[in-house]
Amino acid sequence: MSDFDPDSGPENEWEDRGDLAWNEFDWERYLREQDDSIHRYLGFYEAFRHSPTRIDAVAEQMGWGQGNWSDEELVSESTDDEVPAEASDGEETEIYTLHKNPIFIATKAIYLSVKRPWELNAGDAAKVPPALALGLLAALHRGEEQAVQAIHALDFGDYAMAISLFKRALSALNSTLALLNANTAAAHRAVMAYREEALPKLFDLREIWLRVISECREELDRPVDEET
Repeated sequence: MSDFDPDSGPENEWEDRGDLAWNEFDWERYLREQDDSIHRYLGFYEAFRHSPTRIDAVAEQMGWGQGNWSDEELVSESTDDEVPAEASDGEETEIYTLHKNPIFIATKAIYLSVKRPWELNAGDAAKVPPALALGLLAALHRGEEQAVQAIHALDFGDYAMAISLFKRALSALNSTLALLNANTAAAHRAVMAYREEALPKLFDLREIWLRVISECREELDRPVDEET
């Protein structure tokens, strides 16, 4: 992870882009390729879903190795599908955005696998009570939103803020679990079937975030002279 500079901002970041000039078509192609990375992760995740070490197995398949997920080197190594762009010296360079962060990819992919089946159930009042349907959708949305904000903070090197935001994401995830474990949920067969599939995925999200929180705390506790 890179050091956080409070004086830096979006304007400075764009100035550092040099001669890179992409139009809307270039960025749309780039974003589609990053969407493909999420679906590629999800494909591996489903293939390893019965493995107790599926998180690490999928990370290895994605080319992320066994390093710390919050480490800057791992983020750069994880992008094996980079889109080339012309650098100022005529050579090709690789573009990095939040969409290539391994934690972002894993979080978005697992949430996608949790949200899609629930959205199908939530539209049928005969299967799911409206209050439960809306409540769970809201909890899933809050968890994903807070996690993405945490990953933004992580990319900026603000470890303390990342920890706070991941803790908020964990709170939303706990709300999701509470809804699935409530007595009102147990009375509906469709909800119980969904719960059985969703629980391992929700616990995997929690495991990933807790790992990153631990790594962030290690970075914060590291003496300043060790960083030089």
